[in-house]
Amino acid sequence: MDAVTPKAVNPTDLRSHHIRVGEMEWQKTRFSGCEVKTLLFDRDSGLVTALMRFAPGAVLPDHEHVKIEQTYVLEGKLVDREGPDAGLTVPQGDFVWRPAGSRHSAWCPEGGLMLAIFQVPNKFFERDGRVTDITGRDWAEIWGAVDRGG
Repeated sequence: MDAVTPKAVNPTDLRSHHIRVGEMEWQKTRFSGCEVKTLLFDRDSGLVTALMRFAPGAVLPDHEHVKIEQTYVLEGKLVDREGPDAGLTVPQGDFVWRPAGSRHSAWCPEGGLMLAIFQVPNKFFERDGRVTDITGRDWAEIWGAVDRGG
């Protein structure tokens, strides 16, 4: 179950949305050892807040942060395996943000748990030249309009 941001019934519906994270199931991604609990997802804007859990040695392959990405490392460490910051290590308790257009692959040698915030979902670069989202769907088809502002 993901915590999808519901549409307000009317503009005055400004209630808080309490997410019981401990009751949520971890969802497998298509990347071995990478699981997610989506805490907030707003389809119209592309905004995503998620807990990401990585098994030891898991890699989030070559991807681009379309807009600013923020990650707080709750457990383990996050290492840039490739990209302009190759070797950058963000340990437990540290925070990293990446500018729009940054591209890398991420690795968790001992596993890890991160809180990640994306303004628009990442672009993943497939070996066959396709550009996809985390689900494997065509990124431009699904997210292109959001990236252009509507």
